[in-house]
Formats: sequence, structure tokens, C-alpha cells
Amino acid sequence: MPSHLFADRPAQPPEPGSVDALISQTRRLRGDVDAVRRDTVVDDDDAQGRWQRALCDLAVHHLDDLREHLGQLKEGLPPIPEAAVLPQAAPEAAPEAQTRVGSAEWNLLTDEVSWSDELFQIFGRSPEAGALPLDELGSTLFSEDQPLLTAWVTACLVDGRPIDGEFRIVRADGRVRTLHMRGEPVLDSDGCAASMWAVLRDVSELRRSQRAVRESRDSLQRQREIAQTEHRLAVELQEAVLPPWRGSLRFPHSDAGSLDVAAHYLPSATSALIGGDWYDALELPDGSSMLTVGDLTGHGVSATSGMAMMLGALRGMAMAGIAPGPLMGWLNQLLETSVQPALGSAVCCSYDPARRVLTWAQAGHPAPLLFRRGSGRALAPPEGILLGATSGASYGQAEERLEVGDLLVLHTDGLTPRSIEFSRADGTERLLALAPRLSAARSAQDCVRLVVEEFGEVEREDDACLLVARVGG
Repeated sequence: MPSHLFADRPAQPPEPGSVDALISQTRRLRGDVDAVRRDTVVDDDDAQGRWQRALCDLAVHHLDDLREHLGQLKEGLPPIPEAAVLPQAAPEAAPEAQTRVGSAEWNLLTDEVSWSDELFQIFGRSPEAGALPLDELGSTLFSEDQPLLTAWVTACLVDGRPIDGEFRIVRADGRVRTLHMRGEPVLDSDGCAASMWAVLRDVSELRRSQRAVRESRDSLQRQREIAQTEHRLAVELQEAVLPPWRGSLRFPHSDAGSLDVAAHYLPSATSALIGGDWYDALELPDGSSMLTVGDLTGHGVSATSGMAMMLGALRGMAMAGIAPGPLMGWLNQLLETSVQPALGSAVCCSYDPARRVLTWAQAGHPAPLLFRRGSGRALAPPEGILLGATSGASYGQAEERLEVGDLLVLHTDGLTPRSIEFSRADGTERLLALAPRLSAARSAQDCVRLVVEEFGEVEREDDACLLVARVGG
């Protein structure tokens, strides 16, 4: 084959031994990447995992390409003396979809066409059928790609411009492949194009891997944008209709025996979406107070909108004078008739300051904690469970007489989550162990600060709410 005007040549050919070393390094690196790819666990809902797996697949395709090219380079070099052959692992079979680079030359003066064996394989054409003349090459292309090839060949032969582009072909067996073509004119002594030389590479699998990376990356980006939008909408909804998520909950009146109340919301460490945990405190017309914490299933806007509906219903029933037990029953029935979300757990308390009596009911756990004179205990659960599913259904409720200075701590499950190191019971014990410090605190807000310092740094999987109420004198 004649020399090419624009061909790049190294000053010295590479040593065969160095090519063998590169092939061995590529093989080892390919094995390492393959191991990472096998360790990447992916499911249908894991956009991050799909993107990582697609990147691994793309890296594998690049390494397979590199090994193929180094193998071709090795074949074109002089044989290595037997004593100089480097030890190497047995060669691996190249993937079926991996195709070697082929070359071609079209002589414009004699109409002679020369194709390498690899190019026949790329086109799925038998050598007996002969190589395709330049003017018939376009017949194998997609119709929309044919004008591109015509323009490239014309610019190459007329203006001497090199060809560097991709097109799609339909092979004789009906398979569609994407080829990357680099071509150059070969000039005669008068500076006219005498022939055209080209190398063609099947990049179908490489482009498929790159497409998978783009699609998985775009899917991951869309999921992040959706999560950010849901988080923003949830925050806006919370700010519009829900109680504040930080600072003290202050009642408008401060009569003798009233409660000093403070609360705190602890977000999840693993989710960008706001969960369905809530706290609330409300002064009722008869002078009593309602305290409640709980959680709904789910995250994001659906959980926040369900929380808003639930808190509105809860406040309305409390204002109507419904006691905690029946109130929990009606609340459960309301949520059961909704599409989503469902009630996870809840505690509802009513405090009568005139009698200093706390009446409370719960769905699930945990029970309120009572701290008195430097010690603490969990209140005994009310007797009875949900009675039926008809109108008037009720949870059991219990009463506890409180004293001046008593401290109530209400919290959702997420405050002391189960973990390898701690069970939920361990978390309750850790809370009760704070009794001396909580009893010495000056205000409910100081008590909240103590609890958050103890539990706030935990990598929690779900949101949590904490409410503290101190009985005044």
C-alpha cells in the first residue's frame, strides 16, 4: 500500500516486548474493572447504581478496544526471540460484539479495491463477494447517513480533506452497526488524488455503552431534580400550614399550672425528602392543653399534605372536646379511608392544669416518659386496644397525676432508632439516663437541647420529632 500524505508515523517502531507488557497491563486492568462492575449492585429503582454500572461497562469496552488494537500492533511487528517472550496469562476470547479495525484503499486510476480481512468481517461480507467500490459503499448505509459519506468523500478527493466521522450500516445479515471512518487521499506526483485510503472501526458497542451512561446519568439527574422539587414543595407546605419546626411552642396564655413546652424536628440523614413525623401543642377552650407526636408513612409532598390534613382533623376534634382515646380511634379511621399515607404511630395527650392530670392514648409506640425529682420512667401503656372499626371506635386511654416540676418527653420512633449497637429499648434507657440533667434544666427548651445533643448526631434513616413539656407551679 502506498504511503499516505497525512499518516502519523513514530520515529522508531515499538519493541515487541513492550507491546506484550502493555497487553498484560491492559488485561489486568480489565479484570480489576470487571471486579468493580460485578460488585456494583443495581436494581430497577437505583438510578445512581445504574449510572455507576454503565460507567463500568463503558470502561470495559474501552479496555477491550485497547487490547484489540495492541494485539493488531503486535501481529504487525517482527517475531520476538523465544528467550525474550514475556510470561503472560492465557489469552481471553474477545467478546462476540468486539470487532477489529479494518482498512481499505480505493485506487481511482485502476478502479482496484483492496480490503483487509477485518473489514470484510465488519461489513459481514464474504471475501468471495469482493470488496465494495467506493461508489457502492453508500448502498450499505442508512439513507439519512448516505449524504454525509458522499460529502466526506468528495471533500477528501477534491479538497484533500481527511475524513473523520461516523455512520451506520446494515450488514448482509441484517445487523445494524456503527462505524467510525478515518480516511485520507493519496496524491500522485502532480498533487492529484490517485487513491483514497481509510481505516474503519466498529464502535457499536462503545456507543451503546456511552448511550447507557448518558441515559442513566440523565435519569439520575431527573430523580434528583424531582426530589429537590418535592422537598421544596414540602417545605413550603409545612411553612404554610404546619407548626414551626424549631424553637419553643408557646401558648397564648400563661395561667398557674400551665405547661412550658418546647419541641424539635430532626431530619433524616439518608433522605432529601421531608418525612411524615409531626409534633403539635394546642391550648383548648376549657383551659386544658393537647400534646401530640407521631408519624405517617412515606416522604415528600404526599406525606406532608397527609400530615396537614391529619393535624387539621386532630386539632378540630380536640377543640370539640373529644378525649384522647376516642380521638385516636377517629383519627385512625380517617387515615384508613385515605389513599395515602397511613398512620405509623402516635401519642395524644390532654393535660388538665386544674387537676394536674394527664390523659393519654397511643397507637404503636413509644409511650411518654415522665421525669420527676432526678429519675425517669416510661408511663404504663393504657389498657385496651382499638375497639372495632365502626363509628365511635376508641383506643384505650390512661391517666397520670402530675406534680409541679414534672417533665414529660414525647418522641417518635426515629429519635432512638434500632441499630447494630443499640436496640430501641437501649435508646429509651439512654433517654432515662438523662434524668438528673433534665431535672436540673431551667426550661423545656434547655431540655430539648440536652436530648438533641445526645441523639442529634445519629445517622438516622427516618425523621424524628421530640416534644418536652414541664409542669409549672
